[in-house]
Amino acid sequence: MLADAHAHLLPRDYPADAPSCFPRMEPVDGESARMLLFGSVKFKARDAFFDAERRIEEMAASGVDFEVLSPMPPLLRYDLPVADGLALARHVNEFTAALCATDPSRFAGLGMVPLQDPDVATAELAAVRDAGLRGVEIASNVLGVSIGDERFLPFFAEAERLGLSVFVHAMPSLTDRLPASTMGTYVVGLEGALAAASLITGGTAAKCPDLRVSFSHAAGGFGLMVPRAQYFWSGTWNEEPPVPERALQHDDGPSPLEYARRFYYDSMVFDVRAVRYLVDLLGADRLLVGSDFPAMPREDPAGRTLRMAGLPEDELAEVLWGNAFRFLGMAPPVS
Repeated sequence: MLADAHAHLLPRDYPADAPSCFPRMEPVDGESARMLLFGSVKFKARDAFFDAERRIEEMAASGVDFEVLSPMPPLLRYDLPVADGLALARHVNEFTAALCATDPSRFAGLGMVPLQDPDVATAELAAVRDAGLRGVEIASNVLGVSIGDERFLPFFAEAERLGLSVFVHAMPSLTDRLPASTMGTYVVGLEGALAAASLITGGTAAKCPDLRVSFSHAAGGFGLMVPRAQYFWSGTWNEEPPVPERALQHDDGPSPLEYARRFYYDSMVFDVRAVRYLVDLLGADRLLVGSDFPAMPREDPAGRTLRMAGLPEDELAEVLWGNAFRFLGMAPPVS
């Protein structure tokens, strides 16, 4: 069994009376695809983005049994006026819930909220839960502000209280330190690492110990950063017992690695050597399958690189299937 915890959708249409700042989905001549037009974004979305039957066909073709569906990241537009952002989120969430309801044994959904206003986003979480969605997807920063900033703590605390999961999707933003051509490569990795680190250093991980959070693409470079933070905390190498008098930044703990092992990470890291490292450092119980489908093609078959990592069968089964449902806080569906 295989559950893809990082797959995306787009609504097929938007209301005719929607604000002018809403996306548009226009037909493509002679094709079942639709063209997403949203600000500067122009993206040709094939029918698997919005057609449940087509999704199921493509899942079967690539060996996927279950998908966790989240909005295509360009929809996470925190620059919209709050009222418009809330209206857009509700439309997308309604579509997501309806698509998932076509086959709950194959789909679970994550909604979205207008995090540009943390109070409005926090208040909307109950409606997300009541719609049958399992959590929300958020971007790795909110208009350049770290998600670990204290202004977002009530949002994460409410998600924890309601038992909702949070999927943090790396959202590249332009920087003068790297060319625009690196937005989808190096900057995605930086964004994921900064988001994960901010939840630790900003205190969210400490104050919300039962919050279920996952990061796209294994939180980028975070897995190589956190051992350095561990050394500064412990004064020792290789996660040996701490020697506080040698440490540069010791506290009463938990340690940086203990916090990191509370998070989940999708294992879409494109190299079996990286998968093995993540398993060794963070644990097989922390990894999820991810594909970015249908924005990116899946491996053929799905999970091929994970199966190359030489994991024991019980650990491999957890990565391929079990961990996704623990992240969602739900029992696996009975087929």
